[in-house]
Amino acid sequence: MTDDARLHRPAGIRSLQLGDTKVTYVPDGAGQLSPRGWLPDTTDEVWAEHSAYLDATGNLVASMGGLLVEHGDRALLIDAGVGSVHLPPRPGSPVGEINGGALLGNLAGLGRTPAGIEAVAITHLHGDHIGWSAQLADAGAVHFISASEWEHRHLSEQHGVPPEALAALEPGLRTVTDGEEIFPGVRVMLTPGHTAGHAAYVITGGGRRLIAFGDALHSPVQIAHPEWSAAVDHDARQSAEFRRRLVEEMAEPGTIGFGVHFADVVFGRVLRDGAGATSWEPVDA
Repeated sequence: MTDDARLHRPAGIRSLQLGDTKVTYVPDGAGQLSPRGWLPDTTDEVWAEHSAYLDATGNLVASMGGLLVEHGDRALLIDAGVGSVHLPPRPGSPVGEINGGALLGNLAGLGRTPAGIEAVAITHLHGDHIGWSAQLADAGAVHFISASEWEHRHLSEQHGVPPEALAALEPGLRTVTDGEEIFPGVRVMLTPGHTAGHAAYVITGGGRRLIAFGDALHSPVQIAHPEWSAAVDHDARQSAEFRRRLVEEMAEPGTIGFGVHFADVVFGRVLRDGAGATSWEPVDA
């Protein structure tokens, strides 16, 4: 049984061991999302039924950060947080208050400096996933991104990403394709829809696999309703299609999901009941 408080508070540092590979959620901050604004196909009745997902202001809580993948003395970071930003709510926007800035300090607490991160695997080019990329690139980290996402990078400017943020990535950028191994036990899984070239990353070790699915899903409530697309999804139909596929994949034995925005239940597995309904069960070990 999930502690309801975890569904509406930001995640702290959490780790899992996958054989010789350790994965750790590294917080950077958190944001608020308007439930009806972010998931426009939902209703007031839906959120009355799922009120445990809402904070005291009536918003969804979105953790923001990155996933540290350590194999021996090597380290990869999947996504680079939102950066040192403090943004107030914008009237009429589905995005509420956003606060970031803790990623580098949390990495230091885990014994990792920016120079100790050899590569950053980006799921997509939105500001809350490349917030520290310039600093990590300056420290020598290669940035992996899907070829399709880079080809469509101009679309990120519609989401407030300045051209200089993309320019900072370019010198050390490597584009990747579906199925490519980018780090020991880490492969690319293309999941377009939220953006034109959105990618998930699949980490395998110790007889388990973890799918870091980025913004293919924003809330555990979508596990039961993969048809609910986010207002900002580039292609709502395509994103719903890939959500369905991901839910099926994560219902497979030995499979764990990682949802970077999933409040304090970032690691979990998909359960399916006798009627075929799916739900998210947190995994803490």
